[in-house]
Amino acid sequence: MNILIALIPAVAWGSIGLISGKLGGNAYQQTVGMTIGAFIFSLGMYLVVRPTIDMKVVVVGLLSGVFWAVGQGNQFRAMKNMGISRAVPMSTGMQLVFNTLAGALVFHEWQTTKQISIGTMALVLLVIGATLTSLRDKNSIYNKNDDGTEFRKGFNALLLSTAGYLGYTVIVKWANFPDSTSIILPQAVGMFIGALFLARGKVDGQPKKPWTKATAKNIITGVSWGIGNAAMFIAMSRVGLAISYSLSQTGIIISTVGSILLLGEKKSRRELIFTVIGCLIVIAGGVSLGFVQ
Repeated sequence: MNILIALIPAVAWGSIGLISGKLGGNAYQQTVGMTIGAFIFSLGMYLVVRPTIDMKVVVVGLLSGVFWAVGQGNQFRAMKNMGISRAVPMSTGMQLVFNTLAGALVFHEWQTTKQISIGTMALVLLVIGATLTSLRDKNSIYNKNDDGTEFRKGFNALLLSTAGYLGYTVIVKWANFPDSTSIILPQAVGMFIGALFLARGKVDGQPKKPWTKATAKNIITGVSWGIGNAAMFIAMSRVGLAISYSLSQTGIIISTVGSILLLGEKKSRRELIFTVIGCLIVIAGGVSLGFVQ
């Protein structure tokens, strides 16, 4: 049952890129709309579960939410720059590597030789898989006017995204709350605050325009995220950070294949082969982490 709970985010989060891609909006509109949806879901969950919320929960939740806003906002930016089918697998691999290392080295979730050997093998697979999904076919007709500038922008955004996501999970794990549902509402508030901060001002000389119809539409994205988030933190308290977070990321197959089939992202045959192989390797690495017991 614990593993099934840990797999719920794979479906909920794996659909986010597709949902936001269909609903439209820039990265800041998508992030603000998503945080509103997440807040609505979190408020509803709080009213049903009624968890105890003290000052420590509020502070950790707010900080975790702000970190998340940095992670998600920059992931949306990367999706715009390099496409969902490339950005999501790379982001997944980077998140898995650093969150797993945090779980293993900081929280000492790996204790035995078996755990260390399987975990190390999994990390190698994740790095290889993420690298394969990032490969560009310079001879492709789809890249003939692409000098790699947008890819570099997307990669830089992914670095910031990974740092944000790392802070989002690690600070909650460090706090080690007995009731994992208590963090969800304060966290949603922090997410909204962080999203508003990121949406201030201009980017590339253009106003970010956080309040549009696209923002309202992306509330749906936030509800999907909220379902996955609640399931992940419940799983984290039961099976640990490394396993829960790794299994939650296996939904990349949904976002990657869906972006090509449903959103019409163009790839050469060579890029498509490398992307599919890379995704499968990332999933294999993520699943391998599930055996680190």
